[in-house]
Amino acid sequence: MPQPSSLQHPAQGPTPAAAAASPGLTPHGLRVVIPHAGRVTGPLREDLLQQRPVTLWLTGLSGAGKSTLAYALEEELHGLGFASFVLDGDNLRHRLNRDLGFSAAERSENIRRVAEVAALMNDAGLMVFTALISPQRSDRAMARALIGEHRFLEVHVSTPLNVCEGRDPKGLYTLARAGHIPQFTGVSAPYEAPESPDFSIDTAYLSLPDACEQVLALLRQRGYIR
Repeated sequence: MPQPSSLQHPAQGPTPAAAAASPGLTPHGLRVVIPHAGRVTGPLREDLLQQRPVTLWLTGLSGAGKSTLAYALEEELHGLGFASFVLDGDNLRHRLNRDLGFSAAERSENIRRVAEVAALMNDAGLMVFTALISPQRSDRAMARALIGEHRFLEVHVSTPLNVCEGRDPKGLYTLARAGHIPQFTGVSAPYEAPESPDFSIDTAYLSLPDACEQVLALLRQRGYIR
């Protein structure tokens, strides 16, 4: 049962209209959204799955190899008996974030939502790989804060622009150079590379198996998997 102090009427309460527009407040300014904790704790889930939850935030230019690497890592971990999941930026924009465009504010909201989902998946005991350009350092810092320092590894897939554009797997660079995609990262919008990532990997010089092995070695070194 919630404590009585959890249901409060502010001394200088908002107007009914303002309260109705405020998350968790009734028209009378009464807060009714109260967290409810379960009895299956994080350590219990870690013991069950024999792994520590973590989010590897893969950031880099379009075509850098983020999604390819994320799904290969998921497959490798599955084969080793570990539970993980990929949150791919394009896939999420078809579902959870299909209402968002590509303005600066909408891109930040995209990152916020993905970070919140990753945090929930970490709470469930899973390892998570996010594959998003996430070009702004401030947005990635927000993601780190939401997920938690102890569960967040920023991985810069640092493949250079000329290599990414040469690959152009979705034809996006061609469209951007022709002016059909405004504010395209790396062409008409900036990418703020991490200044001190937890790990950096350049897929221009590494095979996919070698790249996977380097990231798995990082997970072992940090104690997330055996």
